[in-house]
Amino acid sequence: MRFDSTSGREAELAEYIAKKYKPAEAGLEIQNTESGRLNVFFKWGEPKVVFCSHLDTVPPYIPPSRENDIIRGRGSCDAKGQLAYLFEACRQLHVDGFNNFGMLMVSGEEDGSQGAKTANPTLKDVEFIFIGEPTENKLIKASKGNISINFSIKGKSCHSGYPQSGDNAIERMLSFIKKLESENFGSDEVLGSTTYNIGMLESRNAHNVVPDLVTFKLFLRTTFISHEKVIMQLNKLTDDKTDMKVLYEHVPMNFLTVEGFDTGIVSYGTDAPSFTNIKNKILYGPGNILDAHTEHEFIKTGDLHKAVEDIKIIYKKIINDN
Repeated sequence: MRFDSTSGREAELAEYIAKKYKPAEAGLEIQNTESGRLNVFFKWGEPKVVFCSHLDTVPPYIPPSRENDIIRGRGSCDAKGQLAYLFEACRQLHVDGFNNFGMLMVSGEEDGSQGAKTANPTLKDVEFIFIGEPTENKLIKASKGNISINFSIKGKSCHSGYPQSGDNAIERMLSFIKKLESENFGSDEVLGSTTYNIGMLESRNAHNVVPDLVTFKLFLRTTFISHEKVIMQLNKLTDDKTDMKVLYEHVPMNFLTVEGFDTGIVSYGTDAPSFTNIKNKILYGPGNILDAHTEHEFIKTGDLHKAVEDIKIIYKKIINDN
């Protein structure tokens, strides 16, 4: 956590882990993404099961601190805490005599899953993948999908004392948002409603000039019933002054669960949809998603230890059942 691995800055952390933490009995594979980011893959034998979480974090970087059983700072629960418990589970499983599994640490989960998409073609013989994300030590049954869209809305600039001479791009944006708020994406019986937020909002006009351009990113969290129709519905809300470009999307997911564990539903996306070569996906981890991406992000060491024991039990159960 002392490394700032904000999305796009994962390389130094990846190299550090590969050098310092490679188990003597495990193989090492470094994977390069198209954008130059790195994945780290430790392999015990020929992996049929992969444990996976991500190296990158959202901004801003927050240095780590510890008080009793609480670890604070960026990545404590999303997702460096996930990497820590999965690594320890792998270490203990190998001590217990198990083999043919791997620990995959990927880049870019927070901004498009570049690392997962790079790793996916190499995982053709993998039967199960454990995705580490903060789930409050519950096995997750389903998660929402997401779609990231870049919008550019044009207008015409003019002196702000004479707004009637121009075409205010921000007013056009507000009109679009008003239509978006009235749009019905339906209610899913499992995942509920489709939600969205706007980020990276920018209009670089001077304070006394009517803006001729505004750009922003729209991020939607989609459901089983909405994902395939969202883009078509949004297209109907735009006009010839609006440019809409889909940056990436992840479909909603169903996950594998086993008896004996609390279960839940989550409204966030993960790398799981990018692992199309793996049929069985399991989503589990310590920490609370409501603490992730916040200035008070933290994780409890007791929850980390519980996660290690839980994941070993789940692993042994799926291995014995298959």
